[in-house]
Amino acid sequence: MGSKLKKPNWLKIRPSSTQKFTKIKQILKDYSLCTVCTEAHCPNQSECWSQGHTTFMILGDFCTRSCGFCTVKSGDPGGKIDIGEPDRLAEVVKALDLRYIVLTSVTRDDLPDGGASHFTRCIRKIKETTPSCRIEVLIPDFNGNCESLRQVVKAKPDVISHNVETVEHLQSLVRDNRASYSKSLKVLEVLKKLDPSMITKSSLMLGFGEREVEIIQTMRDLRSVFVDVLTIGQYLQPSPRHTKVKEYVHPKDFERFKEIGYNLGFIYVVSGPFVRTSYQAGELFSKIIS
Repeated sequence: MGSKLKKPNWLKIRPSSTQKFTKIKQILKDYSLCTVCTEAHCPNQSECWSQGHTTFMILGDFCTRSCGFCTVKSGDPGGKIDIGEPDRLAEVVKALDLRYIVLTSVTRDDLPDGGASHFTRCIRKIKETTPSCRIEVLIPDFNGNCESLRQVVKAKPDVISHNVETVEHLQSLVRDNRASYSKSLKVLEVLKKLDPSMITKSSLMLGFGEREVEIIQTMRDLRSVFVDVLTIGQYLQPSPRHTKVKEYVHPKDFERFKEIGYNLGFIYVVSGPFVRTSYQAGELFSKIIS
């Protein structure tokens, strides 16, 4: 067994805790809501919560899939849905006076529509109670179900994200075998066809052993289905049982990939060691529409 890679200096995080951080933590507990910030051990949780940003994780905290990079619990939710979640979510958005939120979810292969109708209810309830709030959704692949994708698009979120996660040849190492590179590209293609005006977004994690030529090809593939926004970040192994980090990519390389992304035609590219799909999503949206 090889020795564990030592984290370089640029991967040091200084935790922060503010009144805003404490308020969000308490209100999420009071309303029994999950965030991907906590469930996925996001390195930006302190920073984002202290600034009043959070990514809500709907449809429970048990995922029907088991990806090698993810800390979210895997299991069978048995088709159960918390029907009160859209109302509680809308109440929290209003109580915190949030102007931009990200909704994501576990994958729910146990549901006929993959949870699309629940996404729709959440979006519509938030729009009803806080019309000024912009909504970004980070969706699973819904097993490629076009009707499920149509439901979410019809609910009119402001941004729809779906992640390819890694380059094509590393998919089986990183993702559950029910996910695939081609399926994710198809999802992104269908979303754009359903509403060409919709901003679409995807994300890549680096550090699994991918080659530069593969990263660039993935960018090309995403542009071929007209993805507008790309985020690129460093994979950080959350526990010894998860997929190992093969490389810590230097910040200068992230900058170079950012430049390549712009040259390929992305509207916006965010690239850096701590970048995640929803990192500073509200600020990013403001820049896109300005």
